[in-house]
Amino acid sequence: MEFPQQQKPAGDGKITYPPGVKEITDKITNDEVVKRLKMVVKTYMDMDQDSEEEKQQYLALALHLASEFFLRNPNKDVRLLVACCLADIFRIYAPEAPYTSHDKLKDIFLFITRQLKGLEDTKSPQFNRYFYLLENLAWVKSYNICFELEDCNEIFIQLFKTLFSVINNSHNQKVQMHMMDLMSSIIMEGDGVTQELLDTILINLIPAHKNLNKQAYDLAKTLLKRTVQTIETCIANFFNQVLVMGKSSVSDLSEHVFDLIQELFAIDPMLLTSVMPQLEFKLKSNDGEERLAVVRLLAKLFGAKDSELASQNRPLWQCFLGRFNDIHVPVRLECVKFASHCLMNHPDLARDLTEYLKVRSHDPEEAIRHDVIVTIINAGKKDLNLVNDQLLGFVRERTLDKRWRVRKEAMMGLAQLYKKYCLHHEAGKESAAKISWIKDKLLHIYYQNSIDDKLLVEKIFAQYMVPHSLDTEEKMKCLYYLYACLDTNAVKALNEMWKCQNMLRSLVKELLDLHKLPVSEANNSAMFGKLMCIAKNLPDAGKAQDFMKKFNQVLGEDEKLRVQLEMLISPTCSCKQAEICVREITRKLTFPKQPTNPFLEMVKFLLERIAPVHIDSEAISALVKLLNKSIEGTADDDEEGVTPDTAIRAGLELLKVLSFTHPTAFHSAETYESLLQCLKMEDEKVAEAAIQIFRNTGQKIETELQQIRSTLIPILHQKAKRGTPHQAKQAVHCIHAIFNNKEVQLAQIFEPLSRSLNADVPEQLITPLVSLGHISMLAPDQFASPMKSIVANFIVKDLLMNDRSVGNKNGKLWSADEEVSPEVLAKVQAIKLLVRWLLGMKNNQSKSANSTLRLLSAMLVSEGDLTEQKKISKSDMSRLRLAAGGAIMKLAQEPCYHDIITPEQYQLCGLVINDECYQVRQIFAQKLHLALVKLMLPLEYLAVFALCAKDPVKERRAHARQCLLKNISVRREYIKQNPLAQEKLVSLLPEYVVPYMIHLLAHDPDFTKPQEYEQLKDIKECLWFMLEVLMTKNENNSHAFLRKMVENIKQTKDAQCPDDAKGNEKLYIVCDVALFVIANKSTACHLDSPKDPVLPSKFFIVQDKDFKNDKEYLSTDMRQMLLTGKPKTAPVLSAVNKPLTVPGKRIFTKTTPASDTASNTSTNSSPLSSTTINKNSNVATESSESQAQENNENPVIKNDECKKTEPSQNMTPDAETDASPVKRRGRPPKSAPVAPAGADKEGAAAPAGAGRGRKRAADSNPSTESINIKMSKQQNDEGTKRQIDLQRWPFKSKKMEKERPEEETGRAVGSLALLLGSEGETEIELESSPEGVTCGREESERSSQGDTKSTSREDPSGWQGETNCGERTDRLVVKRKPVRVKSRP
Repeated sequence: MEFPQQQKPAGDGKITYPPGVKEITDKITNDEVVKRLKMVVKTYMDMDQDSEEEKQQYLALALHLASEFFLRNPNKDVRLLVACCLADIFRIYAPEAPYTSHDKLKDIFLFITRQLKGLEDTKSPQFNRYFYLLENLAWVKSYNICFELEDCNEIFIQLFKTLFSVINNSHNQKVQMHMMDLMSSIIMEGDGVTQELLDTILINLIPAHKNLNKQAYDLAKTLLKRTVQTIETCIANFFNQVLVMGKSSVSDLSEHVFDLIQELFAIDPMLLTSVMPQLEFKLKSNDGEERLAVVRLLAKLFGAKDSELASQNRPLWQCFLGRFNDIHVPVRLECVKFASHCLMNHPDLARDLTEYLKVRSHDPEEAIRHDVIVTIINAGKKDLNLVNDQLLGFVRERTLDKRWRVRKEAMMGLAQLYKKYCLHHEAGKESAAKISWIKDKLLHIYYQNSIDDKLLVEKIFAQYMVPHSLDTEEKMKCLYYLYACLDTNAVKALNEMWKCQNMLRSLVKELLDLHKLPVSEANNSAMFGKLMCIAKNLPDAGKAQDFMKKFNQVLGEDEKLRVQLEMLISPTCSCKQAEICVREITRKLTFPKQPTNPFLEMVKFLLERIAPVHIDSEAISALVKLLNKSIEGTADDDEEGVTPDTAIRAGLELLKVLSFTHPTAFHSAETYESLLQCLKMEDEKVAEAAIQIFRNTGQKIETELQQIRSTLIPILHQKAKRGTPHQAKQAVHCIHAIFNNKEVQLAQIFEPLSRSLNADVPEQLITPLVSLGHISMLAPDQFASPMKSIVANFIVKDLLMNDRSVGNKNGKLWSADEEVSPEVLAKVQAIKLLVRWLLGMKNNQSKSANSTLRLLSAMLVSEGDLTEQKKISKSDMSRLRLAAGGAIMKLAQEPCYHDIITPEQYQLCGLVINDECYQVRQIFAQKLHLALVKLMLPLEYLAVFALCAKDPVKERRAHARQCLLKNISVRREYIKQNPLAQEKLVSLLPEYVVPYMIHLLAHDPDFTKPQEYEQLKDIKECLWFMLEVLMTKNENNSHAFLRKMVENIKQTKDAQCPDDAKGNEKLYIVCDVALFVIANKSTACHLDSPKDPVLPSKFFIVQDKDFKNDKEYLSTDMRQMLLTGKPKTAPVLSAVNKPLTVPGKRIFTKTTPASDTASNTSTNSSPLSSTTINKNSNVATESSESQAQENNENPVIKNDECKKTEPSQNMTPDAETDASPVKRRGRPPKSAPVAPAGADKEGAAAPAGAGRGRKRAADSNPSTESINIKMSKQQNDEGTKRQIDLQRWPFKSKKMEKERPEEETGRAVGSLALLLGSEGETEIELESSPEGVTCGREESERSSQGDTKSTSREDPSGWQGETNCGERTDRLVVKRKPVRVKSRP
């Protein structure tokens, strides 16, 4: 814009004033100046641009008003009026200003700008003039004149600063609009925005300034929105210099770039069109802190509610997602925190985030895994649809994290979701169904070993799953339908939870009872024992012990506290009373008040566990009413998602469980009337549960509820005679438990049943046999004599020694329960009857026990076919073997019978754990474990688990190892907690299992060639399977004790065959292998033993002191082979070009990244190969196992086919077919031709999990010990020898991996639990030794000297009727022919 020549004023420079206005000079007062200026202002206000004459007339006045007198006048009113005049002059003379001097123009605009500060005070009397000034300037765009000035930027900066500083919340919209017009015209019509001017605008966006003046922020925001097209380039230039070029000096705002980007993006993403690529560059910076700042910024940009940045800028989004895997922990943490907002504001991005959150849920950093859970749960709590099943799966997985903080967050998060969507149904049934698995998963966690987990599950159950704050009816309805919807393992966990709480209540009651006794040393010792037991059930056992001692001391001093605690654990305590008691006890212990009181917290943990917050008499009544409604069909069963039948059955099961823990709460006529109705229902399970409830709770029925008694008795009689076996058992026990005239009642059942026994109708025998067995056990004195006659004449002679029907010859080793023939079921019950009868008598005066044990042993020797008529099917034989083995084990629990069980009978019983049938091995192992863990079986039976090293199924070996760990820890803990146990160490100390194990292995039927490597390797595996667990710690120098014990055994003779040189040699060889294993495992075993071990005289005969056996029975070469799995290396040339021929012998490697997320797996490798065998060698074991078909003698192996086989999800171990004759181990062998390889094509597809593995249980891999060993070529000489006939090598196919039941989320007591103990892994691989278990057992034949196979059914046990019981010898004699070994190429 060109400035025109200044017009000359009219009248030769004389100033013309408007009419009535006198001359304005510095000679007059300020008031007069103001008065005259007001008239001038009015004149200019009335003028317009078309008044040419007036414009010329007042030109001199216009120039005069810009003089120093006015511009620097100290009076603000004068300055304001002059500014208004000048604004009007610019309006009137537009577009040419009357002022030509650049300096003058600058002074004028700076003067006007200063006057605009008067806008700040809206209550000022002059505010209207200030507004007029602003309006005039904005409307005319007067400041545009400054564009021609060299230093116009100074004016604009001052103007912008002034406007941003004066604006406030008292300004109306017009003021803001004029300010906006004024500033926007300068930006949009100028050549560009300088950095200083841009700073003036952007500084208002910085959080600190934003909070100081919200109106200035809004003004800047609106200004930027209006001028986006013009100012975007300037903004891009600024960020380019700071972000890319690193020129932080270009602006004072450089350090606020990320705050500015966030604000600008919120104002208008278009402002940052050119900036976003620069952020992608910054995301890849080498500076971790810089990446963190950019990630924080982008997290806000992407996560903003209406942001479309992710869809508009996919490269930046993908680059940002890559930071989830950043090496810098804070960056990953920030990304995870961002995910929560992103899921809530942008559900469409959940798919992109899921994979990255999956990786971060396994992050080695605890805080990141924790925040992943918080992110998902927060989104889920806002709206369940925001989180997909995969995200919830990550939370589910983290409930088994290694770190308690992560587990707790995951569990509490799931509990909150469950309460919101399943309990309160805030999002409808569809959402509730989506997370219906939560209730089961949370209860499954109760199986974990950590007491913290258990306590949290109890807390979650009481607060989220069945909130104790609800009223009784609502609370019980919640519990009733929850119990009906839980899966089997969750039900077991819930039952276990109530059982643990009840046990803890009992401990506290016993402690209070001890307080009532006089003070004594014995009493103090007993108290200490109770306190230790209580402390074990609280978190942080060390602190818990100290706090419980303190609590016990307080109890002793405060009688009122004891009264409150007694009331709390009283069977009659109601839920409301419990809350009052807990409150009172807590109040008493809060003094003196402390900020943190860990003692009080620990006592609260105890009180929460023992307080009956759910169940009392009122609650049981409410449950019974719900049950009645389900029976009548008036309940909301369908609405709650369960069928009426399911609700009734689950309701009865729930009441049955509660009858154990809260029996007194059931004592009411109304409750019992409802239970009587259940007894009359057709559902067998319902009636059975109802009987058991009567049994548990009905002690007062006879004295207080005569009407119930008269109705109940005939029903119980009917169930005992014609009900199901389970109902019969419960009915007999119920009669025995609640009636005073039990003898009469039982006799009324016994007599008709004993007369009606008929072996020709086996289906009608089962219930009578069950009832008779339990009657004889509960009332032995009354029924011993008649039972003896029944046993001798009917049970043994007529039932067990006869096969009336021909079994199904389908070749299966196991069949479903419903497919078992009635005759076999009757025989199984007959065996159980024999055991119950003997357990009732608890003496062997008539030698009946000897005869029974011989009978059971004969059944095991004959594989279950006692008559040997080959009428019985293989699956039925498996049932009978299992029954016989279980029966011997049951009798061994009674001391009087344990003493008469011979070593041979003990060995036969133990060999059942290596049975050819998978289910027999599985069930027998579970029974064995449960009896051992309750300390009911003698220690020698723990040795049986050593034989599990030969089991071909990894699952079974892992289960056996878990059983060993549990049993050993239980025994050690028992010894610690019971001082009197020191006197019985021989029967309790786990180390004393070693003599029994050595003796058992020395008599292993497979151990026929003591110097053969394969057989010795089997022995070593079995020894190591047990010793590995025993030698985990060297407490009290136990390693030296074990060595001393084995050395002592070597100085004895085998009591089973003291004069048999070969038998003793086998014993000594096993001792040498054991010593070899111990020496290679421990460096401390050669120290002095803490005490001299005691050996069981039943198994070992101590020799004279002169007897010394210092012979080494293992050669140097054999030791080398046992140590490394290969003989000493031969010259290299002798081993060249010889193919490796051992089937399945391949090298497999498995690499895992070194990370803190590694599983808590204890990779238990054999100490004998620890220097040469890679820890990952169990991979090859699994690989080879996956090819074994366990119940198939003659598999056809095709490795390629095995690899391609798709595992079936639906197969179970029951589904096998096996037509090939395979002999069990542990019986005298029969001659049988060996089928050629591949003869049984049907067997090649047999499921592995359920079949015969070795000849007792199949071996899985001949030589996995040498996996990952650099094998010399000469080893193929050995390999040639070991081309064992494939008929002898049952391989498992991959199908086997799916035939066994899928991994369960929970586990029952004593069963294997696959835990997530790691931060990143999901399973713990439990394996004893990486070495495979070899098969190579020789076939042998069974025959009796001079005995032909007769069809006559001779009684093998010695039962010849009532008169000659026990006349035969006690010892089972098994005669063997020479062993016939299959030759090897």
